Amino acid sequence: MENLLDGWLFKTILRPILDISVLTFLLYKGYRILYQTRAIPLVRGIILMVLIYGLAVGLKLDTLTWILNLVAPGVFVGLAIMFQPELRKVFTQIGQGGWFTPQAKPKAQHVDAVLASCRQLSDMRRGALITFIRKVGLKNIVERGTNLDAEVSTALLTTIFSYDTPLHDGGLIIQGGRIVSAGCFYPLSENPTLSKSFGTRHRASLGMAEETDAVTVVVSEETGAISLAYNGALHYDLSPEELRRRLKELLEFKDEDAPVASGEFREDA
Repeated sequence: MENLLDGWLFKTILRPILDISVLTFLLYKGYRILYQTRAIPLVRGIILMVLIYGLAVGLKLDTLTWILNLVAPGVFVGLAIMFQPELRKVFTQIGQGGWFTPQAKPKAQHVDAVLASCRQLSDMRRGALITFIRKVGLKNIVERGTNLDAEVSTALLTTIFSYDTPLHDGGLIIQGGRIVSAGCFYPLSENPTLSKSFGTRHRASLGMAEETDAVTVVVSEETGAISLAYNGALHYDLSPEELRRRLKELLEFKDEDAPVASGEFREDA
């Protein structure tokens, strides 16, 4: 083994290829994690500061260099404080691991079942909070709810949220094509810019979007509006077509996975 590592082939060809491949993989995964958060502005700000500093040093702009050396530590600390939720989310995803493990994804029939149920609940003016797990695990939240491990279906979802049962007020979590837990309590958003007209469900959906990369569908009990929370933002009152389009993009399901069941949600409905 030692002879192989010291060999000409490994030093001149294999080692550089391995080095570049590992670095490329880490940069790609890092970018994917950052892209799922709101930390991209943080990265852009850091890059801009580095470029300006390099320009000042290269052109020997002494006054600008002195000012940047003076304020740079405070700027970086300030950015870290402002984007603390995003940085926490990045390190949470890194700690979750599973980079080489394929994630279970819902199929078209599961998403259509959820959307069909949401439309029924919207017409009935019954609130709902339904979350799709993506890469970041929700073990702590799932364990505090009621374990179901049931197949996703319109009838079951509508039954859970239609009546004043113990599971009605909490959130329901889906992983792949299974309902893993219901009656779950989500972290509430403390975003001061969120309209005071939004109730607990909308604040819970936004809190989940701020803390994880999960996608949450929320039905308003007061207005019947169906909204979507993901990547730290709440997108209120989406049309059926827009809702399904965004879910297809976020959850990466394919329409050919399964035919749409009779009576369930259709994009052209």
